[in-house]
Amino acid sequence: MSIEKKPLVNDLYTADPSAHVFNGKIYIYPSHDEDIDVENNDNGDQYDMKDYHVYEMKDTETYPRDCGCVFTLKDVKWASKQLWAPDCAEKDGKYFFYFPARDKNGMFRVGVAVGDKPEGPFTPEDDYIQGTYSIDPCCFQDTDNKYYLTMGGLWGGQLDQYRNNKWSADNKEPQGKEPACTPKIALLKDNMTELAEELRDLVIVDENGDPLTGGDDVRRYFEDPWLFKKGDTYYFTYSTGTSHLLCYATSKNVYGPYTYGGCILSPVLGWTTHHSIIEYNGKWYLFYHDCERSKGVNQKRNVKFRELTFKPDGKIQTMDGFDR
Repeated sequence: MSIEKKPLVNDLYTADPSAHVFNGKIYIYPSHDEDIDVENNDNGDQYDMKDYHVYEMKDTETYPRDCGCVFTLKDVKWASKQLWAPDCAEKDGKYFFYFPARDKNGMFRVGVAVGDKPEGPFTPEDDYIQGTYSIDPCCFQDTDNKYYLTMGGLWGGQLDQYRNNKWSADNKEPQGKEPACTPKIALLKDNMTELAEELRDLVIVDENGDPLTGGDDVRRYFEDPWLFKKGDTYYFTYSTGTSHLLCYATSKNVYGPYTYGGCILSPVLGWTTHHSIIEYNGKWYLFYHDCERSKGVNQKRNVKFRELTFKPDGKIQTMDGFDR
């Protein structure tokens, strides 16, 4: 029986899967939803995650193995709460686990933990990566072996409160024809634990080359950045949040601008989804989550995957989020 579109983990609630291929196996780096019943709000207080587990899949026909808890909130000296969507990258035999959390002042930052194996354990650095803010880090290794960190999420993720990398409570989410908030991107230093430059805007534009607007909620960026390369084309994929879609945009330059390309996945059961995309044994796969196991409870999610199809012109074929 195929395990595609099935919950991959059934003893814990898991979400926000960042999948990677290391040493011929698939490793999934999700967040771990607490089994709690709380009122939902736009600030995301219902997502009160306290630790991370790593999962190993030996192939796409076998359910993953829980490699155990790799670190907890108590291990992160600078953080106060909410270990949200993470990612992981490998360089020179070391593994770098990137994660967001609120600092002692309640502001989201991105930290990094270092390990010797893809399954961990990982030791968090004493402080967050200076110059980072907001949520949803994604680390992309380019074909020239440069590494880039992208990040950003609106509302609870605080991205809409920043302009030109400066925070102000007076900043609000752009509306109407105002240019939409942009995710951020920066080159990492060789040590993989520091930014080599200030965060830049990763701009997504329409077919006319104009930046997407704040009012265009079926296309504009909300959260959940992912970056990969196919041939000479960079694909930037993301969630629209309020309209509950996964979308993509493409560019020939890693910094963009990225031209909107279409929808990858229609809405799933639950408020929204979060994803990653990998190539494995010549096929492409989308890892994502929905709330099937909890029958729709937003903060009790489950990780899934399914095969992804590229059309001959490079466009991604749209899939139905309720297809199980």
